[in-house]
Amino acid sequence: MSSELSAYVSSTTAYVSDTTPGRGALRPARSWLHSDAPARSLNGPWLFRHSPVASMAEDFAAEDFDDRGWDSIPVPSHWVLQGDGAYGRPIYTNIRFPFPIDPPHVPDENPTGDYRRHFDIPAGWSDTERIVLRFDGVESLFKVWVNGVEIGSASGSRLAHEFDLTSAVRTGDNVVAVRVHQWSAASYVEDQDQWWLPGIFRDVTLLARPAAGIEDVWLRTGFDDGRGRIVPEVTADAAAFPLTLRIPELGIEQVWATANDVAPLDVAEVEPWSAERPRLYDATVSTAAESISLRVGFRTVEIRGDRFLVNGRRVVFHGVNRHETHPQRGRVFDEEHAREDLARMKRFNVNAIRTSHYPPHPRLLDLADELGFWVILECDLETHGFDKVDWVGNPSDDPAWRAAYLDRVQRTVERDKNHPSIVIWSLGNEAGTGSNLAAMSAWVHARDAERPVHYEGDYTGEYTDIYSRMYASVPETEQIGTDGARSALLNCTPAQSVRQRSKPFLLCEYAHAMGNGPGALDQYEALVHAHPRLHGGFVWEWRDHGILATAPDGTPYYAYGGDFGEVVHDGNFVMDGMLLSSDVPTPSLYEFKAVVEPVRFGFDTDGVTITNLRHSADTSDLRFPWRVEHDGTLVDSGELEVPVLTAGESGRVPLPRIVVAPDAETWLTVDAVLAAATKWAPDGHVIATAQQDCSTHRVVPAVRPRSDWRPGDGPLTLGIAEFIDGSLVRLAGRAVTGPRLQLFRAPTDNDESPSEGGENSEADIAGASDAELWRRDGLDRLITRRISVEQAAGALRSVDRVSAADSALSVTVESVWSLEDGDLELRVEIEPSSGWRTVWPRIGIHFELPDDAAPVDGAEWFGLGPLESYPDSLRAARAGRFSSTIGGLSVDYARPQETGHRSQLRWLTLTGRDTDVLHVVAIPDIHGRRPGFTLSRHTPQQLAQAKHPFELPGTATSHLIIDAAQHGLGSRACGPDVSPEFALRPEARTIRLRMTAGRAH
Repeated sequence: MSSELSAYVSSTTAYVSDTTPGRGALRPARSWLHSDAPARSLNGPWLFRHSPVASMAEDFAAEDFDDRGWDSIPVPSHWVLQGDGAYGRPIYTNIRFPFPIDPPHVPDENPTGDYRRHFDIPAGWSDTERIVLRFDGVESLFKVWVNGVEIGSASGSRLAHEFDLTSAVRTGDNVVAVRVHQWSAASYVEDQDQWWLPGIFRDVTLLARPAAGIEDVWLRTGFDDGRGRIVPEVTADAAAFPLTLRIPELGIEQVWATANDVAPLDVAEVEPWSAERPRLYDATVSTAAESISLRVGFRTVEIRGDRFLVNGRRVVFHGVNRHETHPQRGRVFDEEHAREDLARMKRFNVNAIRTSHYPPHPRLLDLADELGFWVILECDLETHGFDKVDWVGNPSDDPAWRAAYLDRVQRTVERDKNHPSIVIWSLGNEAGTGSNLAAMSAWVHARDAERPVHYEGDYTGEYTDIYSRMYASVPETEQIGTDGARSALLNCTPAQSVRQRSKPFLLCEYAHAMGNGPGALDQYEALVHAHPRLHGGFVWEWRDHGILATAPDGTPYYAYGGDFGEVVHDGNFVMDGMLLSSDVPTPSLYEFKAVVEPVRFGFDTDGVTITNLRHSADTSDLRFPWRVEHDGTLVDSGELEVPVLTAGESGRVPLPRIVVAPDAETWLTVDAVLAAATKWAPDGHVIATAQQDCSTHRVVPAVRPRSDWRPGDGPLTLGIAEFIDGSLVRLAGRAVTGPRLQLFRAPTDNDESPSEGGENSEADIAGASDAELWRRDGLDRLITRRISVEQAAGALRSVDRVSAADSALSVTVESVWSLEDGDLELRVEIEPSSGWRTVWPRIGIHFELPDDAAPVDGAEWFGLGPLESYPDSLRAARAGRFSSTIGGLSVDYARPQETGHRSQLRWLTLTGRDTDVLHVVAIPDIHGRRPGFTLSRHTPQQLAQAKHPFELPGTATSHLIIDAAQHGLGSRACGPDVSPEFALRPEARTIRLRMTAGRAH
């Protein structure tokens, strides 16, 4: 190696390992402003060269460098999502570093991207005071040259950096070169739970900064009892004055002759801004040379005792943690997609966003202001990988990293300080604790005393304003909310505990929404209404992070950790959202919507009480339609006359006259719907719904006793059923196998916990939702021994012992087939032996329905629907009559797992090619409990063996499982297990069905 190259390699190593935030970026940081000063986007195709190592000469930055052999890459983009793998592959980790833990050093095998492009400086820019180049996001460390002159460098991937190019540019053609390293010292403080995606992934903009222009503007606002207040802060040279503030809608035209004249303004009458009524006023701040456009929202944020208030009213956060992610673009921002994403949040009653765990693209916050969200804006900071080494070397308490920490929080606050939607600043996430975080908090408090500071890792409450926790269980959350709970908190002294308990409490992450789950959302919501200190929380998280990929056979699928050959990865832990990667809402999102609905209904004998749970909006924007159904068929409808209810107010209105059917279930449904279209939903969009069962009591048919049983083998026909030696072979004229005992379900992500990458998971204990325990007990491989077959007049009885290899545990299954009033009845009695020590995932019977004359490809049912439901996730389900194709009954979770269960079945009709195949009526057991059903083209065992949907085998059989009971969902993959009341302990159960061919009328 030449001495020149050796020196370059050494300097590169020192450069990428530098803990400071870079050199040459303009300070102080400033707001992301909408200015009429000239600007040019440098987005578009750039020339690109990729190298797997960092030690490359920098001659590419020269103006005359021959780049004709380079590739072209779009900016913004991530290079690992371009080039079909030619530029490396994505890496997913949750709490691990994908490189040796050797801070601040990173490997020499450091993927590096070199970018070049030409740009033009118009002749009209010649009298501009400064030319500035702005980068809104580059991962993770980059250096900039213009016309061969080094301009500067920066780190802080999700932060904005500006560079002064004035002395390096000329009118006409110019060349910009950028070198980006995937790994740097900054990577140690950007270990968020997400894909590592290097490149220039946000906008690059050339700005002409005029003489006498405005460098920065901050219009702080307040609201109190109908009056507004503006506290302006303007950064500009003396030559920029006079300066004018205009808010035409409020009649404001305030001229400030000098900087000393800039002073607060009181506004006599304004409408406040809130997440429910996001009232914005267009404003401009202008000089003779430049005009800045802003949208102003008037609101006051404060903490009063243990209450978090906006405009004097307590806020309840029904929030989600939101990453920037798209299956094809990664973190590249698309405004149309983002707007629809936020509109979808509004339609599902999401009112708050935590920007986990970095500032989003700044336009997203414009949309949050406009559509209405409470926002916790989080700094670009996480060092979670140091958990692996017990936090030894964690930068959060190392003075060498102080400048980097402060730079990150300063750039976060300064960029976004004008947004009314931001009501809390957050220092970052899962970075331990230490003096650097305390310094960040001190700076934020000094810069913006009006918004509180959040950081969950400040367990003792030394430097933050809110008591924040992740994944606290329901009982622990209740204890936190109870005034009398004074026991010491975890890792706190009694004095520290008292300090934390005097603050508002927030679940910054809860209800881990990975795969099929979570459960118990309604239990958390109930606590919020019972204990005012509890202010709700943020579900982890909004959407899955799948990357669109192609299977070997050409099938598209959504890839997760390990699918790109990563050496270290955290599997499908990145697929933990209430929205699938394909933008399809999961049932958990519907459950969330139902649990947090802002209008509640309470029924009594002849009236309904309606409560407005909104923060500040009344109900003048809502209508209240009702309908009555008999066994799911509409028989009457209308609209309730409801007076306008202010926020927090309740009102009772009489119910309509309801005709109750003597021979059918009668259900009243009342909705709260939008009376007019909004920016996020059409007229008639349902924001809340409730049902009341008005049915008369119906007698369950008694089981007919029989005493004439006799041994009986061979063939037998009972109505539509045909048997050989006691086993069902045909039903309704088609081949059928079963019923077989089914105790296994394809484990959910929560069932598989502790999964790779999981955190806060419970230990493997008897009774936990643990698929390994289920496999240990052989629930996925049950085999049967026939004990007896008997016949009686019009009846058949078989008794089986079901168990697994290498196990003495068993279940006795008695199946009785009989003809009752012309229908075929099946009654199955399930009795476990003693000795079972774990919960069961389900208690059900399984029928296999081979594709015969026609495949069973759909279902119609009366029960709970339309989506899947489970014991601890029932709030979104309503009683009614529904239909679906067999494919539509299942959810395409990124990792196949239990899906498709519909609860509280009354009747079910299986269909095939638009023909009714079999009608099944479910009879409640002696306790009034109704079974559920699952219809699928795959068995639970097949689902459990597949890691992706495309790995599921082709099948010529449909599978019907009737469940007497299902175990709950919980959120154990990262949080509490299933609550005891929803845990399915081994117990005796009865399933009783009546069957007819086709459809019963």
